[in-house]
Amino acid sequence: MPAITPEQGAARYLRHVSLERGLSKNTTDAYRRDLAAYSDWLTARGIDDLAQVEPADLSEYVSHLNGADGTDRADGTDDAAGTDDAAGNGTDYAAGNGTDDAAGNGTDDAAGNGTDGAGDGAAAQPNAKPRQPRRYSRETISRRLSTVRGMHRFLFEEGVLPSYAGSGIRTPKKAQRLPKALSVDEVEAILNAAGGDTPVALRDRALLELLYATGARVSEIAALDVDDLLADAEARDAWLDPEQAIGQGGFLRVTGKGSKQRIVPYGRYAGRALAAYLVRARPAMVANGTGTPALFVGPRGARISRQSAWLVIRAAADRAGIVKEVSPHTLRHSFATHLLAGGADVRSVQELLGHASVETTQIYTQITADTLREHYLRAHPRAT
Repeated sequence: MPAITPEQGAARYLRHVSLERGLSKNTTDAYRRDLAAYSDWLTARGIDDLAQVEPADLSEYVSHLNGADGTDRADGTDDAAGTDDAAGNGTDYAAGNGTDDAAGNGTDDAAGNGTDGAGDGAAAQPNAKPRQPRRYSRETISRRLSTVRGMHRFLFEEGVLPSYAGSGIRTPKKAQRLPKALSVDEVEAILNAAGGDTPVALRDRALLELLYATGARVSEIAALDVDDLLADAEARDAWLDPEQAIGQGGFLRVTGKGSKQRIVPYGRYAGRALAAYLVRARPAMVANGTGTPALFVGPRGARISRQSAWLVIRAAADRAGIVKEVSPHTLRHSFATHLLAGGADVRSVQELLGHASVETTQIYTQITADTLREHYLRAHPRAT
């Protein structure tokens, strides 16, 4: 059996998850970072053939991530629960990481990537303290190990490797963190802070209304085309023009992870904001570009990025005086929490969010414990 280097194995696995399984670019990029770190670790240990990797080596890799040695690169690639489930099993990390989009705010490489050598002189000082091994979070360790095991399993099933090195290796249990949700009043304050009559203000209000109305990921909203807006059937039957029909509420055709499509409703608040944007803002903005089917565009007529959407949300939260950290995922978490608190069942919320597993959605039920207690005290004859 010919040797296969870590880099070759990673490239083959990345092609598989990208082309054959249709995973998103963001997820594939996360896999690439995790596998690059693993390849570097193997190279440092003198392992240049994945067939040489045994379960004991993966156990040592977990120890390495736990800070058991001093060989960590500390290269800034630890995005600590900032990606999807690296197992690639279609499940969403619902640990409230808020990073489906927040990490894409344009500051990825702003965290001192140009300062790696800044401490070289200090390191040479006789009194300089040796750098301590970096210890990653349980979420990061679980994600990285899951990515590595996924690659080894794939290559073994393809007949590239003689054995599966991930056998018997237990993935560290992730700490369950509650998603950060805003109150209804805080969400309304953010939405109201995006008001205004300029084209950009109309777009921002429509964008924020739609994010909260649908619970969609910011990447899903940024990828919407105008044709993905579906008017309510009653509005169509009333022979309203498209903008008027949209103003009555309707549905979105959302393309989520793994290119899976789902239909998500939105109400009249979002509908009216969308209609105002489509009539009074978008035509002039699109005219500044070369023409695009994108629903949300910038002043130059190009599709907005999720980085731009993140900045819109952050600016609105600042104007509303919200001191909590607010990201696009915060609105998604708030959407789910408010639905469950209002009596929606978990299965319906799962469909609306596009979660592959109901277990991912159930984490939101913990937030509504106070609401359940209130309902119990109010309804049970022997509660008080």
